[in-house]
Amino acid sequence: MTEAPRRMTKATLMIVEDDALVSMVLQDALEDAGYKVLGLTDRQEAALQVAKAEKPHLALVNISLAGGDDGIELSEHLKAMGIPVLLISGQVNRASSAKSVAIGSMPKPYSAAAMVAAVAYLLALLNGDGSLSCPAQLEVFNDSSFDVAPAA
Repeated sequence: MTEAPRRMTKATLMIVEDDALVSMVLQDALEDAGYKVLGLTDRQEAALQVAKAEKPHLALVNISLAGGDDGIELSEHLKAMGIPVLLISGQVNRASSAKSVAIGSMPKPYSAAAMVAAVAYLLALLNGDGSLSCPAQLEVFNDSSFDVAPAA
């Protein structure tokens, strides 16, 4: 059986998460699946600097960030830069209210394997490939969000 997460290799991801342990676990799992993960950030300003310099294919953004920064506000900036956002948060109601700035939500708690599957699914959709099954825990927002081409 071919593992779905390995179908999309070399895509660049950005993780913006205030919990260092969660960030490191995600980074390890995503790198093991073949993705390039940019330096981990936990603040909006640092994330915007990384995004401008590196143009990731997908950003995984928590809603509550360090220093009181807001992940939904960050998502608005990233969307304006053409970078799709997957919200990764236990704040399900706030994540669902951010459908205009994110392509989906992965509510906490989630396993690293579930996140790898969600990333593979979203990147495939962004590239016009609808052949993967949507992971059960992933909430995909309006499919019209997918006409935003991934950053080059």
